[in-house]
Amino acid sequence: MKIGLYFGSFNPIHIGHLIIASNILNTTDLEKIWFVVSPQNPFKKSQTLLNEYQRLHLVRLATEDDTRLKAIDVEFKLNKPSYTIDTILYLKEKYPRFYFSIIMGSDSFVNIQKWKNHEKLIEENKILIYKRPGFEVTTKHLNVFVLNNTPLIEISATSIRELIRKRKSIRYLVSDKVMEEIEKSGYFKK
Repeated sequence: MKIGLYFGSFNPIHIGHLIIASNILNTTDLEKIWFVVSPQNPFKKSQTLLNEYQRLHLVRLATEDDTRLKAIDVEFKLNKPSYTIDTILYLKEKYPRFYFSIIMGSDSFVNIQKWKNHEKLIEENKILIYKRPGFEVTTKHLNVFVLNNTPLIEISATSIRELIRKRKSIRYLVSDKVMEEIEKSGYFKK
């Protein structure tokens, strides 16, 4: 089975994440996409993140109606902070019959030289890059593929959190189930 690993803090997961995942499934040979919820991204301050179990719950709510999508908590069991290279090595060992590809935005790829063992990550894994506004990717790596037909989505979790703090609507930016859970639980209001 061909699985795309979509890593992120998902703080919160939004429609842009889901549109990108669906588009990648529709335009590549991937059969499923696993949303890998990172409990602690080494490049983000942990105090700005909603609790990892709450974020995982929101991702599960957002993906539960699409059998092609799945939220996984594999990084919750690994050392923190989370490093993509460690996670993918663990998954390859645990699921030797699966073929994994890494999905990332061009904004992440332009900074990949800051990642742990980035050379090994690129050499040993297929990486699918979706474009993000303002971040052009040019690469000669044989395992890196820029997806030119992915919609440019300018929705950010940061702007969603700001809308929540200002008590503005986030309808159409997140799925209805995610919006209801955020409202019910009072997430991101502080």
